[in-house]
Amino acid sequence: VQLQASGGGLVQAGGSLRLSCAASGRTFSRYAMAWSRQAPGKERELVATINRSAGNTYYAESVKGRFTISRDNAKNTVYLQMDSLKPEDTAVYYCAARSSILTATYNSLSDYDYWGQGTEVTVSS
Repeated sequence: VQLQASGGGLVQAGGSLRLSCAASGRTFSRYAMAWSRQAPGKERELVATINRSAGNTYYAESVKGRFTISRDNAKNTVYLQMDSLKPEDTAVYYCAARSSILTATYNSLSDYDYWGQGTEVTVSS
């Protein structure tokens, strides 16, 4: 599967952005999906995950209550709605995928096999 992320940009603190990740292929619904981010000088961090059916999600503590991951299997797309953005959310955001069985969730970076190019998010104070 190939992944194409978009939607990044410059936003003021307190603002919102929605990231999108479009996947190629006809089997998108068989993949668990995730968003991660990497800030300058820091390690990559898993931000949110969603299982095949969108019945289960996971969020890092740093974004819980502010970010929402969702997916539209008909459009082969996963989204990350980011609200109440903070300067510390500044990073390059990446989407990721892995083939999945049923409703399994995968909450570790190493669980994911396919990665898209990043989209840059900058939050100004």
